[in-house]
Amino acid sequence: MGRQADRQDPALSGNGQWLASLVEREGTPAVLLQEQPSGRRIPLPQLRGLTPHRSPSLSWNGRYLALLVQQGPRRLAVVEDRARGRLHRLQLPAGLELERLSLAPDGRRLAVAAVAQGRSQVRLFDLSGFLEPDLPPAWAVRGAPAVSGEAP
Repeated sequence: MGRQADRQDPALSGNGQWLASLVEREGTPAVLLQEQPSGRRIPLPQLRGLTPHRSPSLSWNGRYLALLVQQGPRRLAVVEDRARGRLHRLQLPAGLELERLSLAPDGRRLAVAAVAQGRSQVRLFDLSGFLEPDLPPAWAVRGAPAVSGEAP
């Protein structure tokens, strides 16, 4: 499992530390998350029991892993918060046949490619109501107080 040739839909975190891809385990699709460059496999307990479909996407530091899962005849978008050990099942509008997704590097927005009423479309969803930003260490959050020794 997890050989380079067996992987599909690779996604690399913004900082390059995490690589997510889809693999098959005993004939069942699974998500493989590895730390780079060591290749150490990271467990994803919140995704147990879900059937990954496609399109893993990672936030900047790899805190958030978004992907499409298959649940019966429907595809659902989920986001795993690895820092808090939570799985968020996103409530997207009915009637969308989800094809792909992409998580913004800070984890606060999600782009979804879908088909609705026979037409392809891309929709953006704001996740800031329940996800904290996953920012590179050098980025300051607007409106946050400056850290001692930093210029405002």
